[in-house]
Amino acid sequence: MNAIEITILSIILMIALGYILKRMDFLSVGDVDSLNNIVIYILLPSMVFSALYSADLSLISTLGILPFVMIASSFITGIVSYLILRQFNFSDKKLWSILVTVMIANTAFMGYPINIGILGTEGLIRAIFCDISTLCVFLILSFVLVLKFGGSTKNAIKKIVLFPSLWAIILGILLNLANIPIGPVLENSLNYLGEGAIPLIMLSLGVSIDFSGLKRSKSVIFFTSVMKLAFFPFVAFLIVSFLGLTGLEHNVTIIEAAMPSGMMSLILSIAYKLDFELTSDCILINTVISLFTLPLIIMLM
Repeated sequence: MNAIEITILSIILMIALGYILKRMDFLSVGDVDSLNNIVIYILLPSMVFSALYSADLSLISTLGILPFVMIASSFITGIVSYLILRQFNFSDKKLWSILVTVMIANTAFMGYPINIGILGTEGLIRAIFCDISTLCVFLILSFVLVLKFGGSTKNAIKKIVLFPSLWAIILGILLNLANIPIGPVLENSLNYLGEGAIPLIMLSLGVSIDFSGLKRSKSVIFFTSVMKLAFFPFVAFLIVSFLGLTGLEHNVTIIEAAMPSGMMSLILSIAYKLDFELTSDCILINTVISLFTLPLIIMLM
């Protein structure tokens, strides 16, 4: 087996383990928040900081293009989806519940493990830069939804400012460029913590899986899956080809664009009182579908 097959099968196995542990009542859906909090606030920032702190950032000017490619892909996908959905007379809340799922990609939770598994640390570095776009899209959509449905702009900004991985990116890059040592003990500790992120992410995803959503929202889930898992990466492919990006920049951007819907779309759906059950159904089911579409897209590259 090649690296792609090994990585995807390993991820499927860990997700399946989480699902089996839920079925055995060893873990429950109630444990997901605790698992995710450990990942979001401790393990993922440690992984991001460690990767950036020790990385060769001589290509930072090129890497800085990647978030803009992802943002452009997100908004093109969102605009096309909006024009299609307007034909079906959905309520505004249902329409935006769908739009947030096609515009926000799971660039960290799913993107980091797959890129590091297939392309190593160099792939992870580029995935981190792609992930910056998710924070940007989240913030922009927050302002749009505030204007559309009311809510607190202050809270939206606060979520971004206090997002741990954002500070891990900033500090990792700054300390790297300034060549400031953090000491072997702290460096080793962060490395160990970062290594725990991937298995815990996969277990959490497995525990989260709920196939009942497919019955409730079959047609919408099909639409979001096509737009997020096929159209979004196709747009990214066109943009990176137009810009002449090659190698890891080209491959990682398309892989990140092909990720399923991100959990941050559910945060928006809940915060602005949209149809969050529909959003949750779309996220969970197209995450499962992505386990089949991602290997195909990666092999086509």
